[in-house]
Amino acid sequence: MTEQPAGMPAYWQWFKDARFGLFLHWGPYAVYGRGEQVLNREHIDHDAYREVACAWNPAHYDPAVWAATAKAAGMKYAVLTTRHHDGYCLWDTQYTDYSSACQAPKRDFVREYVEAFRAAGLRVGLYYSLLDFRLPGWLDGPEKDPEGWAKAKQYVYDQVRELLTNYGKIDVIWFDGLWPRKAAELESRKLIEIIRGLQPEILINDRLEWPQFSYYWQLDGHPGVPKEEEIGDFGTAEQGIYARPGYLWESCQTSTWRLWGYTRGERWKSAEEILDLLVECAGREGNLLLNVGPQPNGQLPPEFTERVLQIGKWLDVHGEAIYGCECGDITEFVTNGWQTVKGNNLYLILRFPDSRPEFRLADLATPVKRATLLTTGQELSFTQQGEELIIHGLPALMPTTLFPVIKLECAGKPAGGAWAKDRTWGGNTDMFAEWARKRGTSVWVDGKER
Repeated sequence: MTEQPAGMPAYWQWFKDARFGLFLHWGPYAVYGRGEQVLNREHIDHDAYREVACAWNPAHYDPAVWAATAKAAGMKYAVLTTRHHDGYCLWDTQYTDYSSACQAPKRDFVREYVEAFRAAGLRVGLYYSLLDFRLPGWLDGPEKDPEGWAKAKQYVYDQVRELLTNYGKIDVIWFDGLWPRKAAELESRKLIEIIRGLQPEILINDRLEWPQFSYYWQLDGHPGVPKEEEIGDFGTAEQGIYARPGYLWESCQTSTWRLWGYTRGERWKSAEEILDLLVECAGREGNLLLNVGPQPNGQLPPEFTERVLQIGKWLDVHGEAIYGCECGDITEFVTNGWQTVKGNNLYLILRFPDSRPEFRLADLATPVKRATLLTTGQELSFTQQGEELIIHGLPALMPTTLFPVIKLECAGKPAGGAWAKDRTWGGNTDMFAEWARKRGTSVWVDGKER
């Protein structure tokens, strides 16, 4: 179990230990096959889009299959888009007839999702778009259209109450689309009070505040906001990994090159690329929320299933190096891969296995008691002199097409030596200068002055 950030309640520990989750962008936009924002990005006539949305009837929607796939992939939680920016609702809401319950499917997709994922032992999250591109009152705001804004705002409050009242315990509420409004206009802190009253243990993401996309530490040059002005419980950096020590965070990323909703012809990231994202998040003490856009008929794209099941098999063997791990980065390891830590164990996750029988790890100050190739369970011999560790007996052909992992059981909490503090391209050049001085001071081969 990882160490909790200061002030974090114990009931959020699951999120810190989870490391891997499933994001599901699904709605009638899947019929168009050009991403989740096809309505607004292509300025489609609202009436034409409405006809498509109301006729959409996914015959093969079976969330139990989605949940089984997520579980086999090693995921621990999921977040479903209950409503995206197009305004179509995937549940039986009493506040509009623009929903899967009132239109062609005549089904409450959110209820089916929640029940299936709970039954599979996975944590349940709900995405909700604050923005509805159908509503001019939201877009105009309180100054231009006070009456329209008041109705749009009340609609949000009513639907959030509904989602957090009718479906039992919800673990995560994932907001999006505050644009172009501000937290003060929405009264985000008031909304959070309502949410906490309905679901005391829920986790709320950080998109209820201004600036829009308030995972502000990923914005170049943005100084952030004071801690007391932050709204939300965890950071949600998008299509990037931006770790913050002492904070709960996840990186939400597509399994394709760009778009979140189902897109015909999209290009897929490989299993290696997706695993690399997961390992980097884990090694920096965060989660990967990996997205898929299910097909219009409700089935997961086979390209996605194939890739995440490969990762699931890898996690079956190497999961101890991911789940509940702490930040690695004990030594400068970029030339080899990633590191994670759990207790007294240091895991060396090799992105670039080179088929050599020996592996050198520099700058590990903690004595090593045992070394194992976690991928096979093979015990490895090693020699350790000072802060240099040499591991012997690695196989010429690694027994995984993904990343092999070496597990080092140490005499104490793994710690780096002096060179771990002064990394290449860091601010302190003194150690590098002394290291170079051992060679000499001149440009000649022998380093001696002429």
